[in-house]
Amino acid sequence: MSIATKTGDDGSTGLMFGRRVSKTHPRVEAYGTLDELNTALGMVRAFCEVPVIGERVLAIQKKLIPIMGELAVSEEDRLRYIQKGRTIIGPEWADELTAQIVDLEKNHKITYAGWATPGATKGSACLDVARTVCRRAERALVHMRESGFEASPHILRYVNRLSDLCWLWARWTETLTGAVKDEPEA
Repeated sequence: MSIATKTGDDGSTGLMFGRRVSKTHPRVEAYGTLDELNTALGMVRAFCEVPVIGERVLAIQKKLIPIMGELAVSEEDRLRYIQKGRTIIGPEWADELTAQIVDLEKNHKITYAGWATPGATKGSACLDVARTVCRRAERALVHMRESGFEASPHILRYVNRLSDLCWLWARWTETLTGAVKDEPEA
């Protein structure tokens, strides 16, 4: 089977279990933006100067796959999705990210100088790109909900926490590499 199925030539795309919707459907926008986030996180792994961040990012990328899967199921097929044994995100997923945030803020002296001007290092720049894509994914999830389409509230919480973590990781990367000094901004 070719990747070029031509079924999307009319502007539609398939959800899980075969339902077709417009490529501009809020559900498609939400999981598509998370797909873009997954790619941005791949750039983080490729360029981040802090190995532990790369390891944690890989674990997050692996969690984004079932999140996108959950979003790619229409309300009518949700029970079928669950019956197939697919992973459903729970509150503990965001709690794991929150614990990492708490650890960074409590146990690491992070410099916040220069935070408003991304790009001090390759890794921090990639993290800031991932953060902004993550924020766009949050907006897409809210738009999806406000358009009347269901999504687990745990997904929005997870994505919100992830954007915070990406921001903090970027600042930590800059601190560890000495790329910025904790001096007053001009």
